[in-house]
Amino acid sequence: MGRADGSSDPQLPLGAGDTSDVTAADAASPPDDATPPAKTSRAGRNLPAAIAVGAGLGALVIAILLFAPTAWLGVVAAAIAIATWEVTKRLREASVLVPRLPLLLGGQAIIWLGWPYGATGVLGAFAGTVVVTMLWRLFDHGLAAQPHNYLRDTAVAVFTAAWLPLLASFATLMVLEDQGAARVFCLMLVCVASDIGGYAAGVLFGKHTMAPAISPKKSWEGFGGSLVACVAVGILTVVFLLDGQWWIGALLGVVLVLTATAGDLIESQVKRDLGIKDMGTLLPGHGGIMDRLDSILPSAFVTWLILTIFV
Repeated sequence: MGRADGSSDPQLPLGAGDTSDVTAADAASPPDDATPPAKTSRAGRNLPAAIAVGAGLGALVIAILLFAPTAWLGVVAAAIAIATWEVTKRLREASVLVPRLPLLLGGQAIIWLGWPYGATGVLGAFAGTVVVTMLWRLFDHGLAAQPHNYLRDTAVAVFTAAWLPLLASFATLMVLEDQGAARVFCLMLVCVASDIGGYAAGVLFGKHTMAPAISPKKSWEGFGGSLVACVAVGILTVVFLLDGQWWIGALLGVVLVLTATAGDLIESQVKRDLGIKDMGTLLPGHGGIMDRLDSILPSAFVTWLILTIFV
C-alpha cells in the first residue's frame, strides 16, 4: 500500500513498508535487521488493539443479525457514509475534486432504496447518483467557470460510487431475503476466515511474494492459507446455516478468497497512488472503516450472486 513516508517504492523487500494489510494472503515477517515497534504483530499492526477492535465489531455484527436483522441496513449505511467520507477526504487531499455531497447522499439512497424496491431500487439510485455527480462537478464553480480535470474527477467519483455503496448494497439485499441473517453470516465468516488463514499462513510460511509492486507483505503461502480456511468455513456455513449442499460452500469459499484478495489489492493500489498508509484512523490497529471493508465489498456481491442462484 502507498505510504506518505515513501515506502510505496515497489522495490521494497518482502516485509518492508506495507504494514497496513492484515488480510487475506498476508506474507512474511520484516527483515531480520528491522526492529518492529513495541506491541505490534509481525505484519506491522498493533495486535492487541486490532484484536480488541475486531472482536468488538464482530460482537456487534452477531448481535444485530441475531436479534434485529433489519438494523443491518443502518449499520451498513453508517459504515458506507464514514468510508465515503474517508475516501473523498483522501482524494481531495490529492487534489482529486470528487463531489462529496452527492456521493454521501447518493450512497445512502443506494443502500436504503434496496429495502422497498430490491435490486431495481439499488440500480436506479446508483444511476441517479452518477448523473448528479457528473452535473455537480460540471457546475460546482458556477456556470461561468470552466472546470479543470473534469473527466478525471467524475470518473473517480463514479468509481467511488460503484466501489463503496453499490457493492455494499448487496450485503443489505441479502438480509432482506429468506434466511437473510444466515446469508450475511456466510459472507462475514468466510471473509474473516480469509483474513485469519492468510495472516497465519503468511506469517508462518510466507516466502514468495504475490504482488510486490502493490502489497509487498502478501505471499502465495498466505493466499494458500486463505484458500483452505475459506473453503472449510464456506462448507460449514452453507451446510449448517443454510442447509445447502457442501459443494456450494466450497464454491463460495474458492470465489470469495479471490474477491477478498482482489479487493484488498485494489485498495492497496489506490492508497499507493495517493501515497498514504491508511484511509482513516477511526479503528485502532486497523486504520479507517474503509480499511476493513476493502475485502468485504466485492465479496458481498459474489456471495449474493452465488447464494441467490444456488440456495
